[in-house]
Amino acid sequence: MVTLKQLAKELNVSISTVSKALNNSTEIGGETVKRVKELAELYNYKPNKVALSLKQNKTKTIGVIIPNILNHFLAKVLFGIEREATKHGYNIITCISNESLAQEKESLQLLASGSVDGFILSMAEETQIKGEVEHFKRTISQGLPVVMFDRVAHDVMCDKVIVDDFESTYNATKTLLAENRKTIGFISNINDLSVGKLRERGYNKAILEAGMEALVLKLKKKDDQQKKIKSFFKKNGQLDGIIAADSSSGIIGLNMAVNFGLKVPKDISVIGFASKSDSYHTLPRLTTIRQHAKIIGSKAAELLITRLQQTPRDENFRTKIVKTSLIKNKSTL
Repeated sequence: MVTLKQLAKELNVSISTVSKALNNSTEIGGETVKRVKELAELYNYKPNKVALSLKQNKTKTIGVIIPNILNHFLAKVLFGIEREATKHGYNIITCISNESLAQEKESLQLLASGSVDGFILSMAEETQIKGEVEHFKRTISQGLPVVMFDRVAHDVMCDKVIVDDFESTYNATKTLLAENRKTIGFISNINDLSVGKLRERGYNKAILEAGMEALVLKLKKKDDQQKKIKSFFKKNGQLDGIIAADSSSGIIGLNMAVNFGLKVPKDISVIGFASKSDSYHTLPRLTTIRQHAKIIGSKAAELLITRLQQTPRDENFRTKIVKTSLIKNKSTL
């Protein structure tokens, strides 16, 4: 395999010049950069990443820990992280916590031993339920910056990327109230997560302001969701609006309304947190609250890379809020 030394000898320049040219240094003239890159491409030159990481004390690698790879939203966030990281010359190593606190701790410990320069992560469900955050604080104290997204711990001092969960359900509920809906229910299967709690609070605030009764169905993982939602409809026979905190609740809720013989959106309107592709699973198409997952991923990677490049690192941490969008389809008026 060709080395920097061999490239430098053939071009009759110093090794330092070749290295700077390959890294687009402004110290090197454009013609020299062009010559170096053309020769490097001809010989299929690839830098030795292990040697570089030892020399620079940097791996140019980001550790990403997500709770569930099968979750469409999280998969799209991961896509956004990878795309932004690649743009800046970083690789990513991804671990899946499978909603487990123990697995999350193990992933952090494994990658913190010299494999990565920092972390981007969304907390496991078990971590949020138990309120354990010491493993994050330990990682940060080792000099490894952390950026949290979506499910975050507000008592961990780090950069964060979130969406306007409270505001989005507040505004969605107000949208149904503006349609003159009188009995609006809220359905969620993410009650134990920080985002689920914020979404419920947004709904409750809008309902309270309207002087109406809050009708909340909290689903558990072990529940038969179809059965529970069916019972919810039977119990609240006058339902004419549904706000769903997650995609599955929104899809099942809309399909259940149709099964009960209700005309959507004439008799009942349904809004749910979901992606564009999720809306294709309902007839009529579900009106959705879009979270812009790829933008969340991109912003998280941007925050981490900026912090990694700071010398010394800024002690002021930032929280970026990505605004959701209400995408009106055929399940609302």
